[in-house]
Amino acid sequence: MDAKVTIKEYMQQLGQQARAASRILARANSGEKNAALQAIADTLRRQADSLLKANQQDMAAGKQNGLDDALLDRLELSPQRIEAMAVGIEQVAALPEPVGEISDMKFRPSGIQVGKMRVPLGVIGIIYESRPNVTADAAALCLKSGNAAILRGGSEAAHSNQAIAECIRTGLQQVGLPEAVVQVIETTDRAAVGELITMSEYVDVIVPRGGKGLIERISAEARVPVIKHLHGVCHTYIDDKADKDKAIKVAFNAKTQRYGTCNTMETLLVHKDIAAVVLPKLGKLYQAEGVELRGCAATQKILSGIQAATAEDWDTEYLAPILSIRIVDGLDMAMDHIHEHSSGHTEAIITEDVGRARRFLAEVDSSSVMLNASSRFADGFEYGLGAEIGISTDKIHARGPVGLEGLTSQKYIVVGDGHIRT
Repeated sequence: MDAKVTIKEYMQQLGQQARAASRILARANSGEKNAALQAIADTLRRQADSLLKANQQDMAAGKQNGLDDALLDRLELSPQRIEAMAVGIEQVAALPEPVGEISDMKFRPSGIQVGKMRVPLGVIGIIYESRPNVTADAAALCLKSGNAAILRGGSEAAHSNQAIAECIRTGLQQVGLPEAVVQVIETTDRAAVGELITMSEYVDVIVPRGGKGLIERISAEARVPVIKHLHGVCHTYIDDKADKDKAIKVAFNAKTQRYGTCNTMETLLVHKDIAAVVLPKLGKLYQAEGVELRGCAATQKILSGIQAATAEDWDTEYLAPILSIRIVDGLDMAMDHIHEHSSGHTEAIITEDVGRARRFLAEVDSSSVMLNASSRFADGFEYGLGAEIGISTDKIHARGPVGLEGLTSQKYIVVGDGHIRT
């Protein structure tokens, strides 16, 4: 970024370039986009040493600035992680082409045909923290879905992100696509984010990926539509008609398979008639894994010595080995608890009762609702999307894991043969 240029002028320039590039990209066919993705993947592999050197600068600064071990782990690149980035881009290239797909073509009584065509959103701004691999993932998904991208990574990964951006530019150049198809903001000044989220004339949608504080700020200040989820307070309800072994296996996995993800279970709801059977077994398993349990008064009577759950616990996304447990009278009480405390991300029921399962699937209003499965499956890759840009708990446009289709829209197309309206 030129020191003589203001942040506003710089961001306006990026926006203008992205809008122009999006129109050129809209003309690119699937083969051209896939060739660009392969060229980017190849460049990442060739430039692995440069990427590692840039990342070492970020790691050294991170340690000096007191980043904790978890953040440093997310920040670090290795030869294996660079190869994983390249493979991830190749996997996106192998996905079916979403743009131009025509569906629902029907003849109308007038003789015209009416249908829908899938089209890019245009320009997508993505704001994220820590992990430099998101730069490659986001670029690949936007490119494949025909969108220009303006990416703003966390300041702690500035050197790594710019090194990855150089690889992306090289790949785009090799196939004759504009470099501005993917632009990574060079400045770490937070004012750039404020400009990005208000440039409605150039940016069509914003996707924030990061902590609750970041997403709340973006949602409050943006003048551009935002695809987001604030947090993941996910529930699993064990019904009294559940298969006990199945319930224990699923509830254990939903909490312990990985703690720091938005689809990890944070609250376990258990029917009062099965609680005395499943909770002692689950309690031992959780405690063996070092999970801190917090429970309602009824839970404390079954699992002695655990901490009492507070009103705040029911609304908390722990992202840690902590679990809140509540014993409920039945399905209605479980769904009432979910409706009051859920963040709208993912909820699961464990039951063999078909009627209750159907009610739960139909009535629980979250982006993913599951039967006899771990909430950890709420993921773009697991859903067969190949990759995801994030999880949306919004109800308009995209909901749940946002893959290629979620980065497109549909427009109506009409085909006639000289038809006129009378």
